[in-house]
Amino acid sequence: MSSEASWLDNQSPRLGDLIDDYCPRCKHLLNHAIASFVGDKVVKVICQTCFSEHPFLEGKEKKKAPKPGSTAFDQVLAKVVPASDPVASPEPKKAKPHARYISRHKTKPPQLKK
Repeated sequence: MSSEASWLDNQSPRLGDLIDDYCPRCKHLLNHAIASFVGDKVVKVICQTCFSEHPFLEGKEKKKAPKPGSTAFDQVLAKVVPASDPVASPEPKKAKPHARYISRHKTKPPQLKK
């Protein structure tokens, strides 16, 4: 065997060739078939496991941009840490009256257990 590079290493990729890419549906780095090019650059691939077509991600997981605004941690922290203004003590809650029984039929209402 020769120590030279394989003849496949020197060829440019073609439609249908298999390449490794991250599949957002499978959440793994898997075999993909090349579906389309723009110039010499691979643009779309088809996962050979779930057969979904997606943009070529170059083997990297697509990161979700964080939403602007406060995070869940900031919201919890705001509840725990008192604000700079002293807050007056909340008024005691008033007891709600019990709901009354409404019957659709002319029968005796159920007896409440004490």
